[in-house]
Amino acid sequence: MNHLPALIADLGLILSVAAVTTLVFKKIKQPLVLGYIIAGVLVGPHMPFTPTVMDDASIGVWSELGVVFLLFSLGLEFSFKKVIKVGGSAGITALVTVGFMFAAGWFVGQALGWGTMDSLFLGGIISMSSTTIIARALDELGLKTQVFSTIVVGVLVIEDVVAVLLMVLLSTLAVSQHFSGSEMLWELGKLGFFLILWFAVGIYLIPTLLQRTRKLMNDETLLIVAVALCLSMVAFAVHAGFSAALGAFIMGALLAETVQAERIEHLVKPVKDLFGAIFFVSVGMILDPRMLVEHFPQVLLLSAVVVVGQSFSATLGSLISGEPLSRSVRIGMSLSQIGEFSFIIATLGLSLGVTGKFLYPIVVGVSAVTIFTTPYMIKASEPFAQWLERVLPAGWKHALERYGHQTDHVKETSAWRSLLKAYVINMVVFAVLCLAMIFVVGPWLNELFGDGIWSLNGHFWAGVATFLLVLPFLWAMSLRRINRNAYRQLWLNQWMMRGPLVVLELVRLGAAVVVLAILVSVFFSTGWSLLALLVLMVVATMLFRQRLHRFYLQLEDRFFKNLNQRELSQRRTDLAPWDMHVAQVRLAMDSASAGESLAELGLRERFGVKVALIERLDGSTVPAPGRDDRLLPGDNLMVIGTDAQLAELHRELARARPVLTRPGLAKEDIRMRRYRITPQSPLVGKTIVDSGLREKASAMVAGIERAGMRIMNPKGHLPLASRDVLWLVGNGAAIRKFMEDMKAVRE
Repeated sequence: MNHLPALIADLGLILSVAAVTTLVFKKIKQPLVLGYIIAGVLVGPHMPFTPTVMDDASIGVWSELGVVFLLFSLGLEFSFKKVIKVGGSAGITALVTVGFMFAAGWFVGQALGWGTMDSLFLGGIISMSSTTIIARALDELGLKTQVFSTIVVGVLVIEDVVAVLLMVLLSTLAVSQHFSGSEMLWELGKLGFFLILWFAVGIYLIPTLLQRTRKLMNDETLLIVAVALCLSMVAFAVHAGFSAALGAFIMGALLAETVQAERIEHLVKPVKDLFGAIFFVSVGMILDPRMLVEHFPQVLLLSAVVVVGQSFSATLGSLISGEPLSRSVRIGMSLSQIGEFSFIIATLGLSLGVTGKFLYPIVVGVSAVTIFTTPYMIKASEPFAQWLERVLPAGWKHALERYGHQTDHVKETSAWRSLLKAYVINMVVFAVLCLAMIFVVGPWLNELFGDGIWSLNGHFWAGVATFLLVLPFLWAMSLRRINRNAYRQLWLNQWMMRGPLVVLELVRLGAAVVVLAILVSVFFSTGWSLLALLVLMVVATMLFRQRLHRFYLQLEDRFFKNLNQRELSQRRTDLAPWDMHVAQVRLAMDSASAGESLAELGLRERFGVKVALIERLDGSTVPAPGRDDRLLPGDNLMVIGTDAQLAELHRELARARPVLTRPGLAKEDIRMRRYRITPQSPLVGKTIVDSGLREKASAMVAGIERAGMRIMNPKGHLPLASRDVLWLVGNGAAIRKFMEDMKAVRE
């Protein structure tokens, strides 16, 4: 008789018991996570009446794979662009909630007489809401389309990122066993460096790889490639001193930007479900039911802290971000539980040996209680918000409304803030790429030049080669023009800003000098090397400026195409409004349409499109151009229309060979906004031409929703009616101010 390995028998036992418990929990409509934990208790060492797992070590390895694939799947649902899209409201709410609950966990732990590390890990455990449980509850209650649900999902996205960072920080504290400000700053700096490096290099390479091999990818091959990329990043992250979970999450987020993201997510889901089930079963195996009974008062106390604290802090964060009271209350009460990340953090503390054995069963008990209460909290949020609005004093409600309007003004970005943000991002990203070249590629080149004919001066030639590789990034960091229109506007129109603008340029040049100094310290020993490299950089940029510029533009174009690859691929089925989007069309210098006015061309009448913006070659712009505005050779047109309409326009202007680039990417000052006309609005009864939208708000009406009808690119003589919903394109701040004066409500 053949010998059966213990691992196979253990997996059979685990999955058999888990199958039974999950069927039961599915029948009683409870989260499957609790069913897995119960299965773990039944097959664990603390249950004498049922069969027990024999090979704990192998199951532990499988549970670690479960964490990896759970984080990989969360990354696939995350995407870097979602963080930008969820906006300030979700970001502020998440940070306030995490900060408040972390502090609450620390103080509660100290009040219960727990140790420092137990209290710290408790703070991290109760500060994370459950993405899986909340998303499922909102879906089952039919609330996913409501506005508050969108913000809740945004909060969960940011909390996922914070949870990964928190795991890194807690691991550092656990290893050092004391708080050191310098060590913490070093770890944060190293983490930021690698995150930027992984993001920049990953977005540049991975979508291109998947796009070029798409025809070779069947489901089996794509699954193997995705898992290989995930585990490779896990190994790289661990080698760099970070956790495996961070590497899996980052790779998932990188793959989320590709056109294959949904397909990969679908293929990985069975793998994630299998290994995730083993992870949650292993969670239950550690749980001692006797300790849970012994610490039941602490479970109830911490459950109350989570339900009340999460609801209060998330509501407070939403109010601070400028959301209305009723919406803030619903957001807060939807986030009142802990889930999968809490288990992962608790497992981390237990595996590092820095938390007591009592903490783990308490966490499981609190999770079970709060997961059970989640649907009831979400259901009760709307009635509670209505009751709270009735009982609050009128002065308080007026103050909250006034504060919300003020935060809307704060959220508008000025030209200076936009320029400063662009400069900082440019300098940080290219500094990271330069340092990566020096400290990652440089040592490899040093070994390469250490053999053969270069061996006598291998260190020197490795430094020269590294300098040549770094040169394009140094040029982009220190000399490339950034956001020319905003820079020119500030320089010409606000003379007081010339000093700060000069300082910005000096800081960029100083950063380049620092990078060169680091390069010299690594590869060259003589004091004149820095001066020599500075002279070489100046000469190279003067002689090869155009080549450097073209090389950089190729890199930038590839990066942004990859970054927007998934969004552009979905544009045909997810356009707003009603398949309309903004596209760029540049007129060739020999265009037959150049010199003609918009009235003479009749673009709206012939093709159903509108020109929202004209950008001239000299950098000036014509927002919401009128009928008499003429097109000039080289103009860049921002055109609104559907794919079919834009295709017809493209064919019509074929002689001019316009370049249709990046559909859906608008200029910085062009936004699409949606407003409802109230019965009291002065716009009621006026035509679009007489409304003042073009003259006073520089806005164009892209569409109108009226009594269930949709009017796309309406004509100027169409009168506006009460309760019309207008889709406006133009400067967001100007549109908001004008429509507020017209007593219109933003949708």
